[in-house]
Amino acid sequence: MSNSNAKFLTGAPMRHVAVMSATASIGLMAMFVVDFVDMIFISMLGNAALAAAIGYAGSILFFTTSFGIGIAIAAGALVARALGSGDEVLARSKASYALFYGVVLGAIFAAAVWFSVLHLVTLVGASGETAELAASYLRIIIPSLPILVASIFASAVLRSHGAASSSMYVTILGGVVNAILDPIFIFALDMNLAGAAWASVAARIASASLSFYFLFKNHGGLEAPDRVGLLRDFNPVMVIAIPAILTQLATPVGAAFATRAMAEFGEAAVAGMAVIGRLVPLAFGVVFALSGAVGPITGQNYGAGQMDRVKRTFYDALLFTGVVVVVIALALFLMRDPIAALFALEQGPALARLYAFCFPLAILFYFIGAIFVSNAAFNNLGHPYYSTWINWGRHTIGTIPFLYLGGMWFGAVGVLAGPYVGGVIFGLLGLALARRVMEQSQDRESEVQTHQAHQLRLFHLRR
Repeated sequence: MSNSNAKFLTGAPMRHVAVMSATASIGLMAMFVVDFVDMIFISMLGNAALAAAIGYAGSILFFTTSFGIGIAIAAGALVARALGSGDEVLARSKASYALFYGVVLGAIFAAAVWFSVLHLVTLVGASGETAELAASYLRIIIPSLPILVASIFASAVLRSHGAASSSMYVTILGGVVNAILDPIFIFALDMNLAGAAWASVAARIASASLSFYFLFKNHGGLEAPDRVGLLRDFNPVMVIAIPAILTQLATPVGAAFATRAMAEFGEAAVAGMAVIGRLVPLAFGVVFALSGAVGPITGQNYGAGQMDRVKRTFYDALLFTGVVVVVIALALFLMRDPIAALFALEQGPALARLYAFCFPLAILFYFIGAIFVSNAAFNNLGHPYYSTWINWGRHTIGTIPFLYLGGMWFGAVGVLAGPYVGGVIFGLLGLALARRVMEQSQDRESEVQTHQAHQLRLFHLRR
């Protein structure tokens, strides 16, 4: 079988990590910039309840987006392994059935969220007018979840093929469409919060359309699902998808607890938290891209039995993360005053929270990046439930106690800092566990090679 699409089996792993992370982050940051500008536009309407509604709705949207990311992780891991082993037909088959299950389950999940949306926003701390605004915003966006799942899935498959630029163009297009339509819908058509929601729906449709165009034009497209294939691939897809979805769902659960803890300090505190929530992915887009970037490199080399390159990729990704975090943290520290001026944050708790994020909390983002790198190793080396335990540990016992203790001792700044403390603890735990997984995988590879050599000697002796 041809290995023409297995681009990560040769060349410097650090270069692959840098290129894949940089291109993925450009696309991600295009989306994050739009979210950031969204918040500025909504703030310009002069209604604090609207900004707070975006904050509450963001927790629920994070929850639904995580479902799509979980399906995409499964597809990416299966496709990368197949390409690494040289079987492009198998790669196309795995992609096709993963998409089918993702879209169907996404539609079911979207319906469940849509019918309970008011209860969900109340659960994360919204009330009164703010709860109604957040619910109306979500009722527009939630039905497009299957489209989002399809878009995230197709982008993951493109990355598994090494098509980093194509995946980048997909997310950039979504950001451009959103950026163009936002001011038109919000201001020109006077749709306010609903305008921001409809702009997001249009962006999802545009991204999904372009991603499938690239997939069919350059990578053989997909095959029509049949009953035999659906039964055959259900277990392989779900073995990775279920723990990956559970892993991703941990993040919005932690965010929901953080939002509820911050709500104790008033809507202004939640609005301020929403500003930082938009700033974090914009500043650390490269780090957020790491798991999706490192996964295909790890998967292809694991599929090809090249464990030395798997380990080199892991350590190069950690080094890359460290350099990026230090540079970004320094930039945030130097730019903290202009950022505060952009959102008209004056002396007081809001400014203190922003300063705390810019330093020292930003530097602790390294450990969150370490979790992303470790999760990529777990998902692609056959241990996806390790990702689940690490993420849920971080967002429960590594977050909830520190949220409430931080709030009790240091107020709103303590609530902001709580999740970062858990990030340090579980980042170190993830690193130790990932090293163990790689050592075990290398030992198994050595045993297989020894067995194969023994069988070959026996064959020649018999002859």
